[in-house]
Amino acid sequence: MFKLSFLLIGTRAFRKQWYVLCGIGALLMAGALFLAFHAPAGLVVLTGRAIGVVFLFMGAGNLLLFMREMRSVRGIIALARAICFLATGAVAIHWPARAEDVLAALFCIVFIVDGVGRIAVGLLLRLPDLRWRVMYGSVQLAFALVFLAGWPIPLERSIALCVGLIFAFRGWLLMRLGLLFRQLPEDATILHLPMFSSRGWYERSPDMTDPGVATVAYPMIVHVWTPVGSAEVPHRRLLIDRYVAAVNADGLISTGHASLEMPPSLYISHYPAVEMDRSGGDFVGALRSTSDNDVPGHFQPSYAEEAAGWCEADGRVEFHNYSPRQLQAFWSHYQQDDTYNLTNRNCSVVVAQALDAALEGSLANRYSWLQLLMLLTNPDVWLGALIRARANVGTWTPGLVLDYAHTLARIVERRDVSWFQSLARFARHLGLAGPANRARVSP
Repeated sequence: MFKLSFLLIGTRAFRKQWYVLCGIGALLMAGALFLAFHAPAGLVVLTGRAIGVVFLFMGAGNLLLFMREMRSVRGIIALARAICFLATGAVAIHWPARAEDVLAALFCIVFIVDGVGRIAVGLLLRLPDLRWRVMYGSVQLAFALVFLAGWPIPLERSIALCVGLIFAFRGWLLMRLGLLFRQLPEDATILHLPMFSSRGWYERSPDMTDPGVATVAYPMIVHVWTPVGSAEVPHRRLLIDRYVAAVNADGLISTGHASLEMPPSLYISHYPAVEMDRSGGDFVGALRSTSDNDVPGHFQPSYAEEAAGWCEADGRVEFHNYSPRQLQAFWSHYQQDDTYNLTNRNCSVVVAQALDAALEGSLANRYSWLQLLMLLTNPDVWLGALIRARANVGTWTPGLVLDYAHTLARIVERRDVSWFQSLARFARHLGLAGPANRARVSP
């Protein structure tokens, strides 16, 4: 959330006031230590009620999805999720006498699922930050065991410790960001900071940000072929078809595709030079991000030629508030290397990077701190940060890029979307229900 907000505002506003970020971070960390070791007795109850409200929002989001698609399988699954989330939220809010047990169970579930998921995905994909993922996941599993055993930290103190650690991490992030802003060269892009470069995705970002407001003559267009929209799929698999891959009647796997266009001449579309075998066993092996899975890539010339040789994209998002110069600078750097990797350097990764490069500083104004506060309270920013986090756990896929583009468009294009609509959309994603899949199946 912090990273996305600072990206959209840009670095100029905060570089000279880096000490403010460090001060806020220090206050958060001090407050976190107080919560962890000297928390008042009512903290657990208040925390339980706060988490209960979050679960109620998640349940409400799934309930809205059920009401919209009540006659489909997706609607039935959304109803089941809504019942689970609403029941859990009600217990956490109205059962304060057992708040410790309820919170311990919730934190254990979250830590176990997230920890196992991080380790499993890291081992499967052989990601560059594998050691960090294994260490982080192991710490989460250790916390889950502490919560279950109630030793060596008593159960009532372990909840306060966990809440304190959450605040401490946010404070540390702000302090680190402030110190990095202090060292950042004038007009350098925020994408070069270490917190953006852990996967090596921004190594070829432009060196400098746009020094002025550029005239936008043409819209920036994101085209997405979702997996289910680019293959004849006899058996639908809900979220897997949209976000991961779809299997057609011949048993071949379609992962979809994503591209970005700025008419009349800039087109970003990274594709393997030789079509890869996308059948089951070979596909799983190709998911590893190691260099032995690097293959020569090819940059498609235009959307018209790509659509004519395949099919029309089933997702399209337009941007008018962006920097053409930053987009052109990014593309001139990126296309110097055509290496393609299905997990770490694919079509969706480059489109996500291009969006970040083009939109950096798009919401900058003279009231930067007020703008930051507005972004931090915007549910669409929460959703964008959630999508980025899911991509960093594994990789960017066409479905995630489509959701990310829609979310960024609502933020930077200032579309007329109410705060409660944005909150409901965030609750649906938080509940893993995902947006309605309106992709059409191409012939």
